[in-house]
Amino acid sequence: MAEPYLPHITRIETIPEETLLARFRQTRLRGFGRPLVYERARLELVRHVDPATLYPAQNYVLQSDHHRLRDFHALFLEKGHNIFALEGGLLFWIRDDRTGEEEGPIPLTPPVVEISLEPDGRTLPLINDGMHRVYTAMRLHQPIHIIQVQNVPTQWPYYAYPLANGWQDVEELVELPENYIKKAYRDPDHYKDLFRDFNELFPGIQKQRTRGGAP
Repeated sequence: MAEPYLPHITRIETIPEETLLARFRQTRLRGFGRPLVYERARLELVRHVDPATLYPAQNYVLQSDHHRLRDFHALFLEKGHNIFALEGGLLFWIRDDRTGEEEGPIPLTPPVVEISLEPDGRTLPLINDGMHRVYTAMRLHQPIHIIQVQNVPTQWPYYAYPLANGWQDVEELVELPENYIKKAYRDPDHYKDLFRDFNELFPGIQKQRTRGGAP
């Protein structure tokens, strides 16, 4: 399998920590009247977290996404930014040298991790957004900065359950098989109601990008 093509980063702008947290506080749910799910929560940037201690909710990672993030990590380091140790957020622009087209601004923030009270009584650091970045940091033996969210209203938990054994239950796949079960949804018929709409705050942050695209 060929290595993913990496576009050229043309420019980067930073988002200060205070601004980043204030914007994430405006996160709305997709359903239930679109409440501000983090309005009364505690949000903070927590530094140098061991990725292995965070709980994924998705059963797989794609090998191509892991390789792409590994290479983007090296590219951003050349420009003075460690994507696993962000002191806020980034907006960046890329140009595909094959087509000459520029895309941006593309947001990049620390992964969002909710401290989630689960039905079995455990309180777990559940990865809400940024699972592939956490996985790649773990594979590279790097600590990672996260946006930690505490005191989320219990009636609005993250829409999928954490994997019982954490990273031990995650498969690294070359491609996603047809009908693959990605997550265990808390409410399979209405799971999208509990979806945190980060795209509204940072357009493109939850976009599924093709190989060779941005992280």
